[in-house]
Amino acid sequence: MKLKVCNLSGNEKGEIELGFTPIENRKGTQVVHDVVVAYRAAQRSGTACTKTRGEVSFSNRKPWRQKGTGRARAGTASSPIWRGGGVVFGPKPRDYDKKVNRKARRLAFKKALSARILSGDVIVIDDLKLETHRTKEMVGILKTLKVSGSVLIVVSNVERNLALSARNIAHLELTTSDSANVYEILKSDFLIFTQSALDDISQRVNQAG
Repeated sequence: MKLKVCNLSGNEKGEIELGFTPIENRKGTQVVHDVVVAYRAAQRSGTACTKTRGEVSFSNRKPWRQKGTGRARAGTASSPIWRGGGVVFGPKPRDYDKKVNRKARRLAFKKALSARILSGDVIVIDDLKLETHRTKEMVGILKTLKVSGSVLIVVSNVERNLALSARNIAHLELTTSDSANVYEILKSDFLIFTQSALDDISQRVNQAG
């Protein structure tokens, strides 16, 4: 499969042969879902914590005597039914990570990338080297390439001017070919790859078999 390659002016400069065969059937659909769920679960901090009745700072003294007051029996002020008392089944720090094996992750990556390529959401440019670090220059490039909405730019190496020009643009993310993941590929409306980054991505996909 061949993809068109253009320059920063939007002019077509040729074609590049995709280094792998895209998955066109439904193979890998479920594993993509599993990998995205695992990725989002791993982003959770898991630091929510409440105190049990044994952890709240209250005296263990009985609030009043057992009988004769006309009030309900009470043994301690840390009771869960009292204001300020302990929490019965509250959250505790935990790890939300879900295990997905390496073969499944690789298949999910190939499936996600194949889906975006086949849907025409991928743009390949020959290079992305900026002379300045002005945000205006990056905005102009996006307009020239006719992309809108959320955009993910994948390069081999992030240069200083590129990082500075892209960081203040809403809905624009910048990543490298070795750190791009399934969630990022699926989340954005458009994907922009440099030619060298696409070659690196193809090697990653081919390792998946």
